[in-house]
Amino acid sequence: MNEPKTKQKRKYKRHLRVPVEPEEGEIIKDQAEKCGLSISEYLRRIGLGYEPPSIVDNQKVTELAKINGDLGRLGGLLKMWLSDDRRAAHFDKKKINELLKDIEGTRTQMTEIMMKVIKSKK
Repeated sequence: MNEPKTKQKRKYKRHLRVPVEPEEGEIIKDQAEKCGLSISEYLRRIGLGYEPPSIVDNQKVTELAKINGDLGRLGGLLKMWLSDDRRAAHFDKKKINELLKDIEGTRTQMTEIMMKVIKSKK
């Protein structure tokens, strides 16, 4: 039978102290949280030359994927209307204008998320 692997706690032989200003401590804590790591694991990885993966980027990519799906559905509705499909006969110009506003709102939402991702990289 397969037994679940238990994570062994590492025994560290040496602890380092790093004096920081309160503001610096908060920044380090925030950066560690963004990576999904404890402060000590974050500092250990940075000190050893690793670049910890950021979970913020993964969350933003998921948000963008959802928005992209919304845009695809809205685009499909617009295409159906433009092709004179009988299923879209009940759409009037007002409905189409609402659809175009929804698309523009979704594009704005996508741009805002992309800007957040870019700013978090700096």
